[in-house]
Amino acid sequence: MFIKKTKFLIFIFLIYQTPLYSKSNSFDTRNLSKYFSGIVAYENEDNSSALNFFSTSKILIKKHEPFFKRYIYTLVLENKVLQAINVVKNNKEKKNSNFFEAHLLLILDSIKKNDFNKANMQLINAEKFTQEDDLNLAIFETLKQYIFTFKEKKILKDKKKFGNLSLISETFQRCYLNDTGTDTFFSNLINNYKKIDYTRYSYFYLSYLIENQRLDDANKNIKNIEYLNSTLLLSQGKSWIENKNFKKFYEIFSCKNHNDIISEFFFLISNLYSSEGNFEKSNFYLNFSYFLNPKFTFNLSLGIENYYQNKNYDKAKKTLKLFKKEDNFYYWYRKKKEAQIIAKQVGKSESLNYIVAEFNKIDEPNEKFLFDIANFYKNSKEYEKAIKYYSKVLEKIDDSSKIKSDVLYRRGSSYERLGKYEKADIDFFNSLLISPNDAYVLNYLAYSWLERDYKINEAIKMLETAYASKSNDPYIIDSIGWAYYLINDYVKAEKFLKKAVELMPDDPIVNDHYGDILWKLNRKIQARYFWANVLNMEDTEEEMKEKINAKIINGLNIS
Repeated sequence: MFIKKTKFLIFIFLIYQTPLYSKSNSFDTRNLSKYFSGIVAYENEDNSSALNFFSTSKILIKKHEPFFKRYIYTLVLENKVLQAINVVKNNKEKKNSNFFEAHLLLILDSIKKNDFNKANMQLINAEKFTQEDDLNLAIFETLKQYIFTFKEKKILKDKKKFGNLSLISETFQRCYLNDTGTDTFFSNLINNYKKIDYTRYSYFYLSYLIENQRLDDANKNIKNIEYLNSTLLLSQGKSWIENKNFKKFYEIFSCKNHNDIISEFFFLISNLYSSEGNFEKSNFYLNFSYFLNPKFTFNLSLGIENYYQNKNYDKAKKTLKLFKKEDNFYYWYRKKKEAQIIAKQVGKSESLNYIVAEFNKIDEPNEKFLFDIANFYKNSKEYEKAIKYYSKVLEKIDDSSKIKSDVLYRRGSSYERLGKYEKADIDFFNSLLISPNDAYVLNYLAYSWLERDYKINEAIKMLETAYASKSNDPYIIDSIGWAYYLINDYVKAEKFLKKAVELMPDDPIVNDHYGDILWKLNRKIQARYFWANVLNMEDTEEEMKEKINAKIINGLNIS
């Protein structure tokens, strides 16, 4: 790593040995060193350190576009959006401030100050950057439509369409105008399940109903909302309504407030980047969102997930502290995420102890909290306790509940791990009665039978059904490959296990299975290679390591 960074610094140093540097009276090696250190920190996603280095080398930043752009990005990523706006304003006449995000900052500033004429002028300056990226174009056109609506108090007719993004935008625009078609637009949005789940917008529909004093309609709407399969935001909204805490909706969002609406738009952009694994860009736009509506702290849960994925646990923990006990679902989310961080930093045992202690402080846990603690116990292999809480969940939910199938599956898999196969199979069969073609239940039941050497042919049929439904799922591919292995069809087995290894190269069980098949195909050197890989994998348990060591020495003759 040190050599890589050193080479990078040398490369940058050579690039920037231009006449400008040699003639500039303001150049000194200390400034250059700090800027290079800032780049390294920026590339390593250490934005706090990057900001410190960039701030102390402003002479360079003012003269060069790449420096300035990194500085602005770092300010926003450190949630210093207002400072970023002021820096851009002070440099707006210079070439180095002429990039899309700089113009967006000026547009945000004007929108927040209700100066829609100025926002329109700044939008014109940003138009030339729409050709750089399709999402830039979508952001530009959507902001254009919003600003028109805020300024003219009507919907722009001649506009470009961006699929469901346009439907979302027009729904909020109509909500802003209190248009008579708002209910219909929300309904179309919420019930649009073509590609993406838009149930998040059920929350905003509830907010719209409550803001317009339609409390009976709001209460009717929450009857179909189940805590177990709803989003965090929607569950919190339902809880507020059940407890008649309607003011909470007013406190964090209003579709009559243009800042709140644009904030939600940038949250959507942030979510899109996060779903693509671009967590830095996601956090960048999330901070735009937070700047416009700092009341909506719950949206920062997306940033927490981004930090967690990037292993930036300190920032995740700091943000989690914003979620208070009075908001029970977000507070429970906070405790779960803190437990997950403890598992990463300390250990699974300490993580379980922490979440159990927090759970025991809850007087009357609802079915969601019961379900979550059951999952923690199951993941920690404390299956008896997991079964206890899954059973409590089943007592609370209706037979007609869509989620019942999943709870039965989870309890059944806990029974199976304990060797209580009769009870396990009953739960699996009952789960399949509710969802007959659930690929994961079929896979688990079939694999359990394979391990027991029980109804092998029937198990293979179930796996073929599961594979037909989820042909790219690595766990199902592994199972069907292993089924063919057990009936000595090694050629067919190798075809499936090879694909499973490609999809899950770091999974110890899949690599172990592939090694076994390669051995049977007399490809023994390759078999030992895959077995040896298993020994170095993070999730390999000690018992498996012992068996693998025996295989490496003796092959499949003694293992």
